Amino acid sequence: MRKIILYIATSLDGYIAGLNHDLNWLFDDADYGYSAFYNSISTTLMGNETYRLVLTFGEFPYKDKENFVFTRNRKIKDDQNVAFISADIIDFVKKLKNKKDKAIWLIGGGEINTLLLKENLIDEMIISVHPVILGNGIPLFRDVGDSKQFEMKSFKEYKSGLVQLTYKNIHATY
Repeated sequence: MRKIILYIATSLDGYIAGLNHDLNWLFDDADYGYSAFYNSISTTLMGNETYRLVLTFGEFPYKDKENFVFTRNRKIKDDQNVAFISADIIDFVKKLKNKKDKAIWLIGGGEINTLLLKENLIDEMIISVHPVILGNGIPLFRDVGDSKQFEMKSFKEYKSGLVQLTYKNIHATY
């Protein structure tokens, strides 16, 4: 069974983006393990708002991966970069996890993160905590309901002040 890994950056106060999806606070001065992580995955998952934000960065950066975007809009057609999924997300993700391939990167955003967390489908989280407080924005998770238990696998400190935390879901099924 494939792992779903939430690989994401957050502020000290738990936001993955500021107001209006602002990401100017993110460090881009080093790789921070991104290349090694990227090479370990074959598939990406993201919400439609996150996909639209990624498109504002220029050329779509994940063309060499299988990409799925979750949307409530059943009229959106697949494009050259992604397949849009409006069917039952949980059922789709469970089937995807059972396919043989590399790990799956859950890119985000907050709604899809929460939905998959609630269903215990996030196997691992690699969270890069930036030393900034945003005060508001898009939270890493929204109302998650019951608590979820993760176990610390590793952490790494960088000179920039960024701390990268890796957690394993103690109830993971992979």
